Amino acid sequence: MPTFLFDKIIFGPVKSRRLGISLGINLLPDTQKLCNFNCIYCECGWNSGDKIKAALPKADEVNQMLESRLQEMKEKKEKLDVITFAGNGEPTMHPSFSQIIENTIALRDKYFPEVKIAVLSNATLVHKPEIFRALNLVDLNILKIDSAFENTCRLLNQPTGHFSINEIISGLQKFNGKLIIQTMFIKGCFKGTVFDNTTKREIDAWLEVLKKINPSHVMIYTVARDTPAEGIEKISSGELDNIAGLVKSSGISVSVSD
Repeated sequence: MPTFLFDKIIFGPVKSRRLGISLGINLLPDTQKLCNFNCIYCECGWNSGDKIKAALPKADEVNQMLESRLQEMKEKKEKLDVITFAGNGEPTMHPSFSQIIENTIALRDKYFPEVKIAVLSNATLVHKPEIFRALNLVDLNILKIDSAFENTCRLLNQPTGHFSINEIISGLQKFNGKLIIQTMFIKGCFKGTVFDNTTKREIDAWLEVLKKINPSHVMIYTVARDTPAEGIEKISSGELDNIAGLVKSSGISVSVSD
C-alpha cells in the first residue's frame, strides 16, 4: 500500500495527533528508510534492503537548518508546541544523535523556550550510554513497546538485528519514570500468521510491563495512514478507550489517538 518518506531534514510544522503543532527533524536519508525495525505498519514503508545511498545530515547542517527555521517562525510569530525527532526511521541510529540533541536544546532555549523537545524512538539503543544520556535531556522521551511478548514484537516490528524485549524493558526501567511509552494496537494477518495485541493475554502482560517501567504517561493509538503490509485492521475507538481505562486504573496517565 502507498507509504511516504520525509524529503527534508526540517519539516513542518505539522499538526500531530499526539503532540500538537510539531516541527519535525529527520536525521535519516531523505530518499530511503533507515531503521533497525521494519514494522508492518510503518508509514514510511519497508526498509529498502539496499545500502544507504544518501549521506546522513551532519550535526552542523541540522543545527544551521533548524536555527534558520526557528528564527523564521519567531519573526512570523508562528505557533509551535514541540520539536520532534522522527522522520524516515530510527533517529537514535544517527552517529551524532547526542550532539544534535544538545544543539537543539540550545536553539530551543534561544528562540522558543516554552516549546518541548520530543524523540520518537523504538528503544532498541537505550543501552548505549550516550543515547540514554541524550534521551534523559529531552522533555518528551517517547519510547515504543507494542507487546510484552517477544514473538508478537518480532511479528509486528520485524527487528533487523539483535532484539530482546526483556533487555529493552530492563533498559526502560533505568529511566526511573522519565519516559513516555507509546503502543500501536492492531490486529490482522501477516504472512499467514494471525496477530492481535489487544487480547486479554496481551493486555494483561503489557499492563504488568507498564507497572515495572512506571512511565510518566502512556500513548496508545492505532493505524491512521497507509501501511506497507496488507491485512492490518484498525482498532476501534471503543476498544482503545477500554484499554486506556485499564491503564488509568493502574494509576498511570494515558491518552488515546484513534
